[in-house]
Amino acid sequence: MSMKRARAKSAGSGRSAGEEESSYFSKPKEPEKTWAEATEGKEDGAYVLYSMASRFTKGQLVIHAKFGKGVVIGVETQRIEVLFEDGPKKLGHA
Repeated sequence: MSMKRARAKSAGSGRSAGEEESSYFSKPKEPEKTWAEATEGKEDGAYVLYSMASRFTKGQLVIHAKFGKGVVIGVETQRIEVLFEDGPKKLGHA
């Protein structure tokens, strides 16, 4: 009579939990521009008035009633991150 042995369970793919994909094959990240570089030479007509009801895309120029002129540097489902002269702020969008 033969007995089957259970295999030891492995902990996954052999990579550490905090280890990411090799950056060798990933696309190099572009260095983020400063507020001055992003808004330099832009006319006032290029800015869109910020509204929570509007949708925004990365790189879009916005003007906020309190924070002033900014550029969208990150987009999530219901939030955007905008780089203003005073620093980045997270704002809601549609």
